[in-house]
Amino acid sequence: MDVRIGVKNSPREIEVSLAQDADTDAVREHIDASVADGGMLWFTDRRGRQYGVPVDKIAWVEIDASPTSRRIGFGT
Repeated sequence: MDVRIGVKNSPREIEVSLAQDADTDAVREHIDASVADGGMLWFTDRRGRQYGVPVDKIAWVEIDASPTSRRIGFGT
């Protein structure tokens, strides 16, 4: 599962690849709770790296449960 986060006043986005078996509803609830509490939104990717984004800088969040649908090129 991929989560993409748009950052205010930045042309780039943050993309975090979560575990394939991550629950979409649980991720959405985590985002909602972090935004409601303020502070930071934290994610841990498949490799164990942690990403934090201040919630007041978040412009949008996209949750993609099927990252294979975006593959291009000759990969299988």
